[in-house]
Parts: sequence; structure tokens; C-alpha cells
Amino acid sequence: MAEDGEAGTPGEAERELRGRVAALEAGAAAPRGRHRVRSSLAVVLVLIGCLLAPLGIVAAWAADEVGDTDRYVATVAPLASDPDVQDAVAGRVTDALMTRIDLSTLLSDVAAKDRPRLEKALGRLGDALEGAVRSFVHDKAREVVASDAFERVWIRANRAAHASVDKALTGSGGGAVQLDGDAVTLDLGPVVDRVKQRLVDAGMKAAGRIPEVHTDFTLVKSEDIGRVRTWTRLLQLAGVWLPVLAVLLVGGGVLLSVRRRRALVVGALGVAATTVLLGIALRVFRAFYLDALPPDVSRAAAGSVYDVLTHFLHTMVRMTAALGVVVALSAWLTGTGRRAALVRSLWTAGIGAARTTADRAGLRTGPVGPFVRRYRTWIVWILVAAGLVTYLLWSYPTGWVVVGLALALLFALALTDFLAGGADADEAVGRTG
Repeated sequence: MAEDGEAGTPGEAERELRGRVAALEAGAAAPRGRHRVRSSLAVVLVLIGCLLAPLGIVAAWAADEVGDTDRYVATVAPLASDPDVQDAVAGRVTDALMTRIDLSTLLSDVAAKDRPRLEKALGRLGDALEGAVRSFVHDKAREVVASDAFERVWIRANRAAHASVDKALTGSGGGAVQLDGDAVTLDLGPVVDRVKQRLVDAGMKAAGRIPEVHTDFTLVKSEDIGRVRTWTRLLQLAGVWLPVLAVLLVGGGVLLSVRRRRALVVGALGVAATTVLLGIALRVFRAFYLDALPPDVSRAAAGSVYDVLTHFLHTMVRMTAALGVVVALSAWLTGTGRRAALVRSLWTAGIGAARTTADRAGLRTGPVGPFVRRYRTWIVWILVAAGLVTYLLWSYPTGWVVVGLALALLFALALTDFLAGGADADEAVGRTG
């Protein structure tokens, strides 16, 4: 009796129960602690990856735009036909020539008996005559910069001077483009020579006696260009590895996260948001940059140069933002959320309605339907892989390329679902079953 009572005392049973509860709580607390650590590390990785994304875009621009001569020439070539740049170049050339044209030398080719009368006329009409000569010189300069010859000179000069642009932005190289204080300038000497020849051909023989003239056209001017050069050099050295690192960090955060699908959505949207902020910053900086220009620099031409040099950056911003949104939507639509399930049900209902209409119209897929239905999973993965490979092999994808590939993949998936169903496919499956 005593032994039975001791074995079954309520106190021992209670202690045993408490021990088991404590063990269960300890076992549950350990995974929760590990999950918190994993989640915290995942958040840090995704956050760093999102912050590095815009820097990765700038690094890709520095490596591609500055490091690739053909890419740089293709970028700046349209500036030769830009009206604002042409006006600015023509103005600089006109100013350079007018400072070296002495109106009295225009009389050198005049007969001696007519010279006193013309000198007297110059004394009365000096200002008006100078304005007429300036207008004449400017017209000839405008003809030169609007010609195909100027475009060829512009392209050759920029190709030859690409190393100097590299010097201006990264500190290495040399050539016709120079870093003069806080400005990147282009020597317009060859253009001046062509204008002088036009003036001589038009009858202004005095222009032929003007010595060699070198005048500069400002490509970029900023008091902070030295600081920009330092950062550009660092980003150029980072090259394509910085964007890859940003992707790896976001991917690592997603893999560490407990809720990976949600982490993927947040990470993709975070990358899209930070790159959009980079695009906004480029627009804001443009306004501040143009406002800070000195009066002797054409704001319109400087704006055209800035827009051309940053065009690739804006293209990459739009592409990255579009890619982030597409990835986030894809991850969200394949999730278990109520709204995602509603969208998928609408998709299935729409394709089902199209199949029903096709069946009523007598359209049959033959053996294609059962084949697609049997290997549907493989076909879907092949289509996704094909879209990804196409994007990776595209030389310079834009935002519209990303959207186009996403829509093409969506259409292919819809066609797969359409072919996987249908009355003839169901009948084939029933016969094989």
C-alpha cells in the first residue's frame, strides 16, 4: 500500500508534468531564437543589397560608359547634331575669330584709291560694321557646325580623346579633352580652321592671315569635379562586381529569411525603390548643376551634354525598377495570399472560358493537348528559363525590354494553360486512364 501510494503520489506526477512542459518550452524557445537571428541577418543583407543597387548602376555606367570607347562615342555622337550644342560651338568659334579680326585689315585687298574713303566710312559705321562682320562670321560658323563634316570631326575627336575623358573622370590618360581646373573642355581648333576656310572662300581674304586659333568648348563644369573624379574612379574599379554583389546580398537575405516569398517581394520592391530614388537624384542634380554654371557657359548646351552622358544611367534605372516590380509581382502572385489566389482564380477562369469557346467552335488541339498537359511543369520552367536567358544575353536591356519579356512570358504561360486543357485533352487523358 505504501509503495503504491508513493509511486502514485500527486506531487511526483505534478513534478513530472512540469518537467515535460519545461522541456517542450525550452525546445520551442531554441528554434524561435534561431529564427530571430536568421530574420535579423536576412533583413540586414536585404537592406545592404537594396542600398548597393543604385551604386551598382553607377558603377556599371562608369565601367561601360567611361571604359568602353565605342560605347562612349555612340553616346556622344548625337551631340554633333544637337541644335543647342551647335549654337554654343558656333558662338565660341565666332568669339575666338572676332577677337583676331581687325576691321582695318579688311581694307588690305581694296584698291589704294578707294581705301581713304572706306576708312572714313569705317570711322562712322564702326559699330554697325562690326555687328555685320560678326553676323557674317557666325553664319559661316553655323554652316560648318551644321554640316556632315563637323559630325565626322566631332566623332573622330571624341574617339581620339576618349582616353582624356577617362583622365578627366578617373585621373588617367591624356589628349584633346583636358581637365582645366574645374571644367572638362574640348579644343575647337579644327572647327575654327574650317570656319576660316569658309570665310576665305566667301571673299574675306583677311581671315586667311589669322594665326592658328585654339578655343575651348566646355563639356562639363563643376567645382566638385575633383571629388566626382575620385568617386567615379572607385566605382569604375568596382565595375560589374558591385551590381552582382547587390544581387547576391538580396538573394542571401531571401534564402536566410523564414518567409522567403515575402522577403523576395520586399527585396525586389526595395531595389526598385532605391533605383527610382537614384533617377530622381539625377534629375534634381541636373537643375542644381545648370544653376551653378557661370554666365559664359551655355545652359542649353550643358543641359544637352548632361542628358546625353546620363542617358545610360536613366535607362538602367528604368530597367532595374521594372525588373524589381516584375519579380515582386511574380513572387506575390505565386504566393498563398487571399488576393493572389483571387487573381489566379480569375486567370484560370479566363483561360477556361477561352477553352470552352474554342471547344464549342470545334477547335481541337489533337495530340498537342495531352502532351502539354503531361509535361506542363517542365514546359513552364523551360519558358521561364528562356525568358531569363534572353534578358541576360540582351546587350543593353531597357525598361521596355523587361516589360516586353514579361508580357511575352505571360502570353506563353497562358497559351500553355490553354493547350493543357480542353475537351480533346480530357478525352485523351480519360482514354489513357
